[in-house]
Amino acid sequence: MSIVTNFPLNEKSVEEFVRILLPEAIGKDIKGEVIYSENKILIKVEIDGKNATIEEENFESLIHDQSIIMLKGAILKAFNKNYSWGSLVGVRPTKMTRRFFQMGFTKERVVKLLNNMYLTSFEKIDLLMRVIETEERLLNKKAMNMYIGIPFCPSKCRYCSFASYEINSSLGRFYPKFVETLLDEIKLVGELSKEKKFNYESIYIGGGTPSILTANDTERVLKAIHEHIDLSNVKEFTFEAGREDAITREKLEILKKYCVDRVSLNPQTFKEETLKDLNRTFNREHFDEVYRDIKELQFILNMDIILGLPGENVYDILNTLEELKKYDIENLTVHSLAKKKGSILYHENFEESEVERLIVEGAINNLVKEKGMQPYYMYRQKNSLEWGENVGYSILGAESRFNIEMIEENQQTMGLGGGAISKSIHKDTEYNDQIERLVNPKDPALYIAEMRLRHNKKIKFFS
Repeated sequence: MSIVTNFPLNEKSVEEFVRILLPEAIGKDIKGEVIYSENKILIKVEIDGKNATIEEENFESLIHDQSIIMLKGAILKAFNKNYSWGSLVGVRPTKMTRRFFQMGFTKERVVKLLNNMYLTSFEKIDLLMRVIETEERLLNKKAMNMYIGIPFCPSKCRYCSFASYEINSSLGRFYPKFVETLLDEIKLVGELSKEKKFNYESIYIGGGTPSILTANDTERVLKAIHEHIDLSNVKEFTFEAGREDAITREKLEILKKYCVDRVSLNPQTFKEETLKDLNRTFNREHFDEVYRDIKELQFILNMDIILGLPGENVYDILNTLEELKKYDIENLTVHSLAKKKGSILYHENFEESEVERLIVEGAINNLVKEKGMQPYYMYRQKNSLEWGENVGYSILGAESRFNIEMIEENQQTMGLGGGAISKSIHKDTEYNDQIERLVNPKDPALYIAEMRLRHNKKIKFFS
């Protein structure tokens, strides 16, 4: 593939774009031309004997990569591709759209830009606007959030690329020392936080599967958080229980004792054959028992499902959505499956299930409407279903601040445990932040060996 234009561009960015959205154009030569006239930009593209143009007002003083954005859109037009998200790939659409508002664009102008320049459908633009409206009510740049990663699971799900190791694998032998090291890190972070007067607004214990911790270790970790971290400004405390095969009534009561107010219980799908094929054990009777315990203890409850799992058709998805109606939940997160390089499925090169977008989206909309939920955060991933996105729905007042802040990259993050990422955010330009990351090792043995070294880096990182 050769890319010839009369304006500078990142060729790898365009090649990646073609690989994801136009595999039939891989290896085809692209010729692009930008023409300026008065306050307009016109992009012409020629590829594989096909031609297309896009014209828009010149906003290059604000949108520095406007020509490249329009080139990608024109490539889609040349192939008559009418994707619902248009050319938006591998980005946080809400974060980008919020930036347009910060630049002073009106809502009407932003809608036109998204539709004309990115070819995004009005349906998806409406989703963006609804999410942003909720985000603006909850975002708080003056605070921080804390993430604690527990990198162990009962089994490794084949679609998973997160920091997670089977507790019964060879790395499981590091579990006891991992817990001791995490307790030490919580104490050290507490000292740093007190010195820097960090204001934590949300705490999220994720993984992996945090409920893989024994009841005793769950209490030790939560007790250490209460002893060493100032929780006076914390508005939400989440424990991602996730899998029913690792959670017990005893553990839930410990969470409640230490002021955890939000938990997840994630079926992913209610088709048990699918879960078995994905190496994820599931017992519906126990799942329902855990659900009843969660409701009795009055946690805010989230459930996750994944669309497009291998072997599932539209009827399987509709059945899962129908089953969800049986549960009184405050949050629902709907994921579109993405083939990630760290997952087993990526290497197996499976074929995604064909799902009928309008039917599935219509069923989702009916479900969340019935439950009185609104979308409050969303993001897209590379290699996901063309039309898909990950959307969090919530009843009013039960939105997860942590989820919003993480996706918008608005707050600084203190990361502890295996695979946790600390983020330091500084003003770069008037409309952009500079984000630096410091990553804890995923591997439990490496985390144990390097925790104090990484913490010393963290001291400098946050200074």
